[in-house]
Amino acid sequence: MNDTTFTIRRAVSADSSAVARLAALDSASPPTGELLLAEVGDELWAAVEIDSGMAIADPFRPSGDLVELLHFRLERMRSEPAGLARRLRLLPRAA
Repeated sequence: MNDTTFTIRRAVSADSSAVARLAALDSASPPTGELLLAEVGDELWAAVEIDSGMAIADPFRPSGDLVELLHFRLERMRSEPAGLARRLRLLPRAA
């Protein structure tokens, strides 16, 4: 990746068209479950379905490292106690 600024976040309903485009680029069916997304700038490069771990990625971008990071984050999420993960999501963001 040339631009090292990226974001990993959970998908929201407004992301559905971007996820569908990404799946089409990857010649895959769009995932149906909850997703973690990896964005570079404002572009979606990769996504991983939380329950299955299935990944889709932009084959025209160097997205392999982002898929690995998404899988790493997914494993961390799975190992966190549910209460801790919920509390962390409720913490206010620093200004």
